[in-house]
Amino acid sequence: MEIKNKYVTIKTNINAAPKESDFEIKVQNVSLIIESKDVVVKNMFVSIDPYQINRMKSQSSSQGTISFATAISPGDSIDSYGVGRVLFSHRPDFKKGDLVAGLLTWGEYSIVKEGSLLNKLDPNMGFPLSYHVGVFGFSGLTAYGGFFEVCKPKPGEKVFVSAASGSIGHLVGQYAKLLGCYVVGSAGSQEKVNFLKERLGFDDAFNYKQETDLKSALKRCFPQGIDVYFDNVGGRMLEAAVANMNSFGRVAVCGVISEYTNATTRAAPEMLDIIYKRITIKGFLAADLMNVYADFLSKTVEYLKSEKLKTIEDVSRGVESIPSAFIGLFNGENIGKKIVKVADE
Repeated sequence: MEIKNKYVTIKTNINAAPKESDFEIKVQNVSLIIESKDVVVKNMFVSIDPYQINRMKSQSSSQGTISFATAISPGDSIDSYGVGRVLFSHRPDFKKGDLVAGLLTWGEYSIVKEGSLLNKLDPNMGFPLSYHVGVFGFSGLTAYGGFFEVCKPKPGEKVFVSAASGSIGHLVGQYAKLLGCYVVGSAGSQEKVNFLKERLGFDDAFNYKQETDLKSALKRCFPQGIDVYFDNVGGRMLEAAVANMNSFGRVAVCGVISEYTNATTRAAPEMLDIIYKRITIKGFLAADLMNVYADFLSKTVEYLKSEKLKTIEDVSRGVESIPSAFIGLFNGENIGKKIVKVADE
């Protein structure tokens, strides 16, 4: 027996800003006569994340570091975190109809090999399935673990979050407020600035596109300096943040979206500031944070149920929408977590 699978791939390696013509929708026949440890999953929701652009390049230093960042060749299916329902399985730990989350593909169906990330979901948690792609998925873990484990914040500290209206930033800012920190976010439109202050409770926010001098903008927002910077942007924003940091400040480098598609935007912080202020700058990945997963999940469930935490989703529909959804990340079109709904629940 076979099923037809519609999926997204790249036509050629992408070494600049992605565009629609870089992608194509292909159709393949998927056999349900599978190897003994494979699981066939009907995809329901897939995550759209900017780091994927580094996998699509002809070369990136990220490609050899960890399994979920390996290079994607033209014609290959593109895997990402997602949620689906088991269609067929030879494995005793998965049966037909099980809800699962793990590394699925940008398509209608996924064949998940033994050893690849796949976990059963509890259907009685009482939250939308899409939450397992965002706030309960890698984005949520990255926000929680990156803030609490990497930044080591203390109540009352002054926290800056860049790309603060995005999938990770909007959660980091709320976790910081729940801890009792003073929180400022940057975003790329007045709509997003208002969203951060009025809906999420940030103490302040600014539109970086309207600032001619980022160092001065941060000085205005943080007259007493920055203790913690959660960096999703890199480049000149990192440079400006370090210039405004207090002694023993901490920087968690989560992403550098300003540099992914344009190498000319790269900038470096003043090294003397790092030395004499004893600033710690640390890169990290979600895979580093599994030791706090249980704590992350229990606290996040508690915060959501008590309505102390809001999660915002930007959902597109259908496999055909995946390329435009991905491209939109680099144009600042999303607010909150970008997700594509592939099939109905």
